[in-house]
Amino acid sequence: MVAAVRHYDTILAPVITEKATRLSEMNKIVFRVADDATKDEIAAAVEALFKVNVVKVNTLNVKGKTKRFRGTLGRRNDVKKAIVTLAEGQSIDITTGL
Repeated sequence: MVAAVRHYDTILAPVITEKATRLSEMNKIVFRVADDATKDEIAAAVEALFKVNVVKVNTLNVKGKTKRFRGTLGRRNDVKKAIVTLAEGQSIDITTGL
């Protein structure tokens, strides 16, 4: 039970952009993940939640941009993303959700 809760804490949201859509044609899905998540935890969470086989996980930390809002400077939060490569012939329909 505790491990299942961690799976939902590891995978935060799918990333739906043009680049992520192009990657999905190559069996790669992009997710926002927790800052402290490891590649093994991400692979285990995707396999448990979506019932697919994960071949590889690549992670990247995106630094938050500095933006101006009503004349004052602010900073967006840092985000960790994971590009998950699925086994051949498998896919995830991220539009349906969990």
